[in-house]
Amino acid sequence: MGWQRAIRGGGLAGAAVLAALAGAAPARSQPAPLVAQGCLGCHGPGGAGSGSVPGLAGRDRAELAAAMAAFRANERPATIMNRIARGYTEAETAAALDHFARRP
Repeated sequence: MGWQRAIRGGGLAGAAVLAALAGAAPARSQPAPLVAQGCLGCHGPGGAGSGSVPGLAGRDRAELAAAMAAFRANERPATIMNRIARGYTEAETAAALDHFARRP
């Protein structure tokens, strides 16, 4: 019976230490949403742009939203973006726009 109390006491102490360590962990930046990661193949690392493909990082969210809406409605000429834009839901598009607008 004494050994059971020792194990339980150690378990509680261990749990307390783990809880304290978890609370002390440094904050990390959130990774890009999966949908935003899909943009990087053409728009470059971090969305900074790549050759003739414009950068997305740090651009005004309303400007990005207007461009995506125009691509989706086939009102803006594009090689492939008009098809890509129609493949995302409104929520997915919003997540990507939020991500790139927050980037430096």
